[in-house]
Amino acid sequence: MAPQQLTRADVLGSRVRAHQLDRTSGTLAGTTVLDLGVQDTGPDAARWALAVRGLADVPADDVALVWTLRGAPHLYRRADLPGVAGATAPFSDADAAKRVFDGAKPLRAAGIPIGTALDTIAAQLREIVPGPTVKGELSRQLTARMPPPYLRNCRPCNAVHMYEQSFRLAALRAGLELQPGTSPPVLQPIPGFAPADTVPAHLDVVRGYLRLHGPATPQQAAQYLDAPVRDVRARWPDDAVEVRVDGDRRWALAADLDRLADGPARTTRLLGPFDPYLQTRDRALLVPDDARAEDLWRTLGRPGAVLVDGEVAGTWRPRKAGRRLAVQVHRWREVDVAALERQAEQLAAVRGAEPAGVEVSG
Repeated sequence: MAPQQLTRADVLGSRVRAHQLDRTSGTLAGTTVLDLGVQDTGPDAARWALAVRGLADVPADDVALVWTLRGAPHLYRRADLPGVAGATAPFSDADAAKRVFDGAKPLRAAGIPIGTALDTIAAQLREIVPGPTVKGELSRQLTARMPPPYLRNCRPCNAVHMYEQSFRLAALRAGLELQPGTSPPVLQPIPGFAPADTVPAHLDVVRGYLRLHGPATPQQAAQYLDAPVRDVRARWPDDAVEVRVDGDRRWALAADLDRLADGPARTTRLLGPFDPYLQTRDRALLVPDDARAEDLWRTLGRPGAVLVDGEVAGTWRPRKAGRRLAVQVHRWREVDVAALERQAEQLAAVRGAEPAGVEVSG
């Protein structure tokens, strides 16, 4: 049977629905982005990502923040943490080496498998962190315990310490979570933590990428995970179906094919700079204009995205003066200002501020 033919508009409409950006209410259990984790980079980033998906009030005890994919802090349902530990662990020693970046070279030179190194670091972390511990103190104690292959001469710090990614990727193995809102980060033991023997299907990270960012390729999923393409191909779902998106070869989960034909999803949202919707590795499909894409996904000082019916219609930044919070929008096309004002009011409420309106330029 010939692959299903899809357009860019089909894909954007499907992704908005997959990310549940078209809903006004929901439940923690039914919020799909939490299966893959919600990156918490920036002020109230994860809370806002849930709020724009209809979850304004989430009990703090029901969620947990841990370092996982790409070494970034991600929010999950607390009940899922045992499965998340297995789901986000490297698939192989080659995968572990890729994820720890330059930390792999000295370990390999010393004949230490990278997975073994992460287990060794985790064992030390469990001993060092019996209760809430500031990252700096934790790093100091860990550096004092570890032999040279685990350590680096850090020129910016003018000190010797652990490789950052090795440190972060071992933390969940050690059963540690991050205290939300702490800077510098404070780590603490996860109560009663024990990794699950098997990974629940809904936490499978390759399936999760296809569910939220499909149709996609193994290369795109691998980029998202910082994993080798070979390891991702080995875990490619059996129910992934080949499709064509404006002629390009992609794959989607069979259960998602009907959603791909549902047409546009009507919604206006202010997405945070690291919102799950913007984490796609298919950036050229989401924002075809190179200059606009470079501005949206800049390395430093990244703005948020104005999402209108699946399309990025501009960028936005918060401007706070005292307790008042305004939103400055640079539009790329016409936008519904009233809808943006409603979003700005909600953002102010999440950040505990008073709304000061929306300023539109462009």
